[in-house]
Amino acid sequence: MLARSRCFSGPMLPVVNKVKQVLSCFCKMVQLHVKRGDESQFLFNTTVDAPVETVIQQITAIYNGRLKVDRICSEIPELADHGITLPPNMQGLTEEQIVELKLKDEWEDKCVPSGGPVFRKDEIGRRNGHAPNDKMKEVLMRTVEEAKALISKVVKEALDPLRGAVMIVYPMGLPPHDPIRMEFEDCEDLSGTQASLQVITEDECQLWWAAKEMQRGKKLQDYIGKNEKTKLVVKIQKKGQGAPAREPLVTDEQQKQMMMHMYRRQEELKKLEEADDDSYLDSEWTDRQSLRRQFQGLTNIKWGPR
Repeated sequence: MLARSRCFSGPMLPVVNKVKQVLSCFCKMVQLHVKRGDESQFLFNTTVDAPVETVIQQITAIYNGRLKVDRICSEIPELADHGITLPPNMQGLTEEQIVELKLKDEWEDKCVPSGGPVFRKDEIGRRNGHAPNDKMKEVLMRTVEEAKALISKVVKEALDPLRGAVMIVYPMGLPPHDPIRMEFEDCEDLSGTQASLQVITEDECQLWWAAKEMQRGKKLQDYIGKNEKTKLVVKIQKKGQGAPAREPLVTDEQQKQMMMHMYRRQEELKKLEEADDDSYLDSEWTDRQSLRRQFQGLTNIKWGPR
């Protein structure tokens, strides 16, 4: 269709030109397969002219954004099952202790899920137990699944539906101490958590390729040349952790195929060995002189005493 684009005119011409421009840009891209350790993260498209610091900034934002979506998706099922989180000074206390200390959750009456709450007690005492009804719970859980599917594409596209689903169920908003609201407002406190070990800030992020750190101040083409149609695996690493482990020469699947090939080859050699039996050489039909002796009447002659 593009080969005949010169035949188009009028309102169709800008559309065809735009398609050609997009396809041209798509064909001239460097594709980075970003990994953290041995774990695959995402694919990132750029150009050889891109400065390394810009690539690091964009990759860091996507990487940390994906972690944020993961954290929100792990909290929303708890919100759907047990309602909003209690204030920090009430979490983990028994009902008797709350009464004894005269504590009250001032957000309980403000943050009521749409359609009314259903009481589901939180056994660990972290949430207030006033959960959304089944219909509203389905809204939250369905959006979590959609966000997980989107996470490999664009982080913002994954965050917006999650924020929207929470607003549908809690139109008044969540309490300021709720971890989901804190994630949406980028003020989450990850200190002392496993999640804090996963996040990499932009200034401490390093980009490695072929056992070399890609230095800020340079461009990608200083490392990979000027060929835009390039695909390579890069690894992100925290500053001070040293070089990440090299990529294996063969993948697990390739090694599996090689092992299967070697096994089949050994079986074939074993069959050939079994077939390599020369006992048939003692048979009469293998004697080249048997026909001549037959004409001379020299067959069936046996040597030995009578």
